[in-house]
Amino acid sequence: MNTPQPDAPSGVLLVDKDPGFTSHNVVALCRRILATRKVGHCGTLDPMATGMLMIVVGKATRLQDFLMSEDKVYSATMQLGIETNSQDADGEVVASKPTTGISEDDILRAFESFHTEFDQIPPMYSAVKINGVPCYKLARRGQEVARKSRRVRVLDYSVTHIDLPAARVDFIVHCSKGFYVRTYAHDIGQRLGCGAHLTALRRIRSGSFDVSQAISVPELKASTRSQVLERLIPIDHILNTPQS
Repeated sequence: MNTPQPDAPSGVLLVDKDPGFTSHNVVALCRRILATRKVGHCGTLDPMATGMLMIVVGKATRLQDFLMSEDKVYSATMQLGIETNSQDADGEVVASKPTTGISEDDILRAFESFHTEFDQIPPMYSAVKINGVPCYKLARRGQEVARKSRRVRVLDYSVTHIDLPAARVDFIVHCSKGFYVRTYAHDIGQRLGCGAHLTALRRIRSGSFDVSQAISVPELKASTRSQVLERLIPIDHILNTPQS
């Protein structure tokens, strides 16, 4: 006798990703709990990053492109004076410059220069493909290749704290799809002439959904299949929710 299979689930699950946990780890965990292979995510978060990861399940995988096209909001911290090969704290230091002489006004002007629309070159440590090969694989081989710039947009931003003795800057940025916050920090560091890299990143909003609505990874791990099914947002609700 064949063992009855559970009904195929469908919907969107909001997950608050832990640091060190990859987006693929979250997908694998959801596949195991929900007993289905048809699971994907909408917008990779780097391992060091935390926050909103939208998981699409079953028929909701059809919404993947739609959900990935939405604006996103991040809170982040950048370290001035140090550049890394990945543009974040997980990379190796490739340059170090003094930050003496840089004022708060200098920092605010640098942020303002990247307001509204501008061209951004994706980092080498990214999933952007060159001749079918992800850039991060080439970077791990020590290769540097030309990447096409892409038009991105900062809809809003705020510099929430500047610690000049420590050369650290906290900020929030509301940006368009395809935006790399790592590169944003790197480019601001270049504009200041001292370099910079990202030390913390948290996605706090994606489209109309806030991370406060998300289930944490520890809570997800402790949940039963039925409990996770109750957290799935139906497709019709997603489609009828006004987008930001």
